[in-house]
Amino acid sequence: MSELAGEPVRRRELAGEPVRRRELAGEPVRRHELAARPDTGPFAALLATPGVEEVLEVRSTFGFLAFHGGNLERMTDVVAVEAAARAGASVYAVVQPPDLRWHLPSTQVRPEASPALARFLDHVSVTVALHGYGRAERWTSLLLGGGNRRLAEHVGACLAEALPDHEVVTDLDHIPPELRGLHPENPVNRPAGGGTQLELPPRVRGTTPHWADWDGPGLPPPTEALVDGLARAAATWPLG
Repeated sequence: MSELAGEPVRRRELAGEPVRRRELAGEPVRRHELAARPDTGPFAALLATPGVEEVLEVRSTFGFLAFHGGNLERMTDVVAVEAAARAGASVYAVVQPPDLRWHLPSTQVRPEASPALARFLDHVSVTVALHGYGRAERWTSLLLGGGNRRLAEHVGACLAEALPDHEVVTDLDHIPPELRGLHPENPVNRPAGGGTQLELPPRVRGTTPHWADWDGPGLPPPTEALVDGLARAAATWPLG
């Protein structure tokens, strides 16, 4: 799901440049041994790392997740928080600081390590988990995995209308297996009604050079359209 996997990585911050607008590339990398404490697991160790923040807003029972947010899968937390605010939905995010990129597999993001995540998952009935990915020839392809296929189709229809210049993929056979998000221990599948995992390429997140000089107002146009589509999906989903 992330462009970078494995042990924690800290990167030097680009001076004077908002990290949220540009992909970091080419700068030196410093690797650190941030060992997970065996009694709490790697997710608890990540949350205990200086500069890492959790975001929780409890509203409706439709939820948005972005637990690879901040400097890891950039802009996923920004999109999730903004879409939730516009739709009156709930949201949980983990925001990594500018000098940290620590990718944990989704199955290691466990509610036992975070009271905030546990509260979110107990409250929502369905959720959309936002992730970032990068693949050649898929610069404008949004991939909708996860166990709740009816929700995937609903979100996909809203995104296709909001982003007519992008490809919205809901057929699991056309999504790489490692990006399908079907494992039952993936947080997206833990709510009572399950959820859909949305993989976002860099361009729609506004992190490519196309938008490096964007000064607003608001988010870059494709990212703004993405937020609107997600908010409409949340607002029009029937909640029991």
